[in-house]
Amino acid sequence: MSEAIGTGLLTATVVGSGMMAERLCGGNIALALLANTLATAAALVALILTFGPISGAHFNPVVTLASAWQRNLAWPDVPAYLFSQVAGAVSGVAVAQLMFGEALFSLSQHARKGGAQFFSEFIATFGLVTVILVCGRLRAQVTPFAVAAYIAAAYWFTASTSFANPAVTIGRALTNSFAGIRPVDVPAFVVAQFLGTIAATLLGGWLIQEQRK
Repeated sequence: MSEAIGTGLLTATVVGSGMMAERLCGGNIALALLANTLATAAALVALILTFGPISGAHFNPVVTLASAWQRNLAWPDVPAYLFSQVAGAVSGVAVAQLMFGEALFSLSQHARKGGAQFFSEFIATFGLVTVILVCGRLRAQVTPFAVAAYIAAAYWFTASTSFANPAVTIGRALTNSFAGIRPVDVPAFVVAQFLGTIAATLLGGWLIQEQRK
């Protein structure tokens, strides 16, 4: 349940702050992205600190899979995590849409396609999972802040604005707002995210082993 609630609140923050930014920034996309970034980073710290002791505060299928791969989570528990995360993301979009007086769902028309976007999602996810695995193992007490800081930076240094989360990506296809992504572009993003996770998990495991020597 905590994974569903946490992912839902995170997604509602991403989508809702994007809607608020669109309405208040008068067409200034840079200012809107900055507002979206700050809200997301702040929510991440609060949510990870709140739900971390309960479920690990993954809020992200690739984090769950990486954790299971590293034997920090039992594989039989993975399906429940993944279902909760996707359900939470979809619910979070609905909450944001309703808060801003929009239809429950509206398929996004925001195109995010091409090799640059695919590579950006690979890098965004690779960095996120690396931070979580390595910082989580070596400096667990600061991981919530490290994750939020990385996501805040990745919103700006990646062309895709760093989705880095298959569940949230699916949810964001259901909102035709600042944070949206066309449903047709979702599969490529998800593939890039999983490839980034594989690379990060291999690297993270190696780095941790080297540190122990």
